[in-house]
Amino acid sequence: MKKLLRQMISIAMALIVLLSTMSFTVGMHYCGEHLVDFSVFTPAESCGMEAMMSTTTADDCSVMKMDCCTDVEIVMEGQDDLKISFDQITFEQQTFITPFEYSYINLFEEVDENNIPFKEYAPPPLIRDVQVLDQTFLI
Repeated sequence: MKKLLRQMISIAMALIVLLSTMSFTVGMHYCGEHLVDFSVFTPAESCGMEAMMSTTTADDCSVMKMDCCTDVEIVMEGQDDLKISFDQITFEQQTFITPFEYSYINLFEEVDENNIPFKEYAPPPLIRDVQVLDQTFLI
């Protein structure tokens, strides 16, 4: 359970970092008050009203209509300053970081699980079987 919770938290933190550094653009095209096109990462396509306005001339239309189409873009900029450059660290900070890192790494030395301290010693000689002589057996 603890391992699963740790994995879920690490995945969530990775997603938070990814989403905070990613930048994207949302484009919307309105014709009047109605939303005509909506797009993410690309510009929104026009409804074609601009093409009709450019082809008509003053002779064709007695009253010039105002362009009622608007383009709205929402830009979300991501962070770019997540990694601190080592050029910006002062000498005092380096003198603190170096011993701290050395002592922290040495805290987690691997311990040999199969360490048998008496492996090199021979067992004592068996002169007589004490359990059989005293008739005491583990059940």
